[in-house]
Amino acid sequence: MNREERIRAVLEGKQPDRVPVSVWMHMSEYDQDSRSLAEAMVAFNEKYDYDFIKMMPFGAYMTPDWGAKLKIFCDPYKEVEIIEPAITCPEDYEKLEVLAPTHGSWGRTLQIAQWTSKLIKPNTPYMQTIFSPATSLKKLAGARLLSDMLEHPDKVHHALEVITETTINFVKANIEAGVSGFFFATQLANYDMLSDTLYAEFCKPYDLRVISSYNKETWFNVVHIHGKNIMFDTLEKYPLPILNWHDRQTEPDFKTAREKTNKVFMGGLKEGPAIVGTALQYDSIMSTEGMTVENIKKHIHEAIEMAGGKGLIVAPGCVADPRSPEELLKAVRAAVEKD
Repeated sequence: MNREERIRAVLEGKQPDRVPVSVWMHMSEYDQDSRSLAEAMVAFNEKYDYDFIKMMPFGAYMTPDWGAKLKIFCDPYKEVEIIEPAITCPEDYEKLEVLAPTHGSWGRTLQIAQWTSKLIKPNTPYMQTIFSPATSLKKLAGARLLSDMLEHPDKVHHALEVITETTINFVKANIEAGVSGFFFATQLANYDMLSDTLYAEFCKPYDLRVISSYNKETWFNVVHIHGKNIMFDTLEKYPLPILNWHDRQTEPDFKTAREKTNKVFMGGLKEGPAIVGTALQYDSIMSTEGMTVENIKKHIHEAIEMAGGKGLIVAPGCVADPRSPEELLKAVRAAVEKD
């Protein structure tokens, strides 16, 4: 099987020749230039013979066009940080305007997909990273968003409408660029952030509108549920075929989740950073001191067993630490080879 056939087999409930696998990480030394990042992602994927590319634009790519101020390091171990939010008072929510997918940072992120489509090896699926509208708004507003949901709901809804429309415009342009699908990331679908009631009002309707703009147009689509204490039962019902969450760090684990759903799981690798302030703090098995190739292989074999030996794509539960040693990145790929 080639890479695409292998992943499609899993999605169709068939047995592939081996479990598909990939790893992704922030490439902060490249992610301010679309072509450089595309070249780095493709080279990384080929070096380790992974099955697909999850594109890695910097996580705040939607914020500068609406007024956020960033600190950019261009350092492989320092991701871009938001140092001044775009929204500092309730009236700022109403100042957001719908943007074209070619505008500013959105446009540069679109160009990552366009360059990847030109550079990627045949039969290698690749997905663009998008964020739920409420996640994007949280990046624009910071901690005040949660209180503003209660005190200024109409203003928050206005901003969510704008972000939703802008995200859909971006999605359509990426489909034209040829992406296989989308990695839809939400960072608010956990009970440490929101209640079910607030999520149902401010998140879910906008999520589903974005998802409906592509889920029948593309085939390789993932929902990522970030953090701990997650709303798994809510997100599991989203009309997307693949679920990704910090499965080695929070409930449910693969075994419990398999009792709830037959959807495909993407994960199994304990790679799930927490967002501390504006920076990522990694909790990574691959960058743990003393970790060995055999440890990694055992870790992945445990994940395959917990998932029931089927319906699994081995990958990070979130994003891998860029400090991960080369031999362990190779071990991830070697672990899925059949004896």
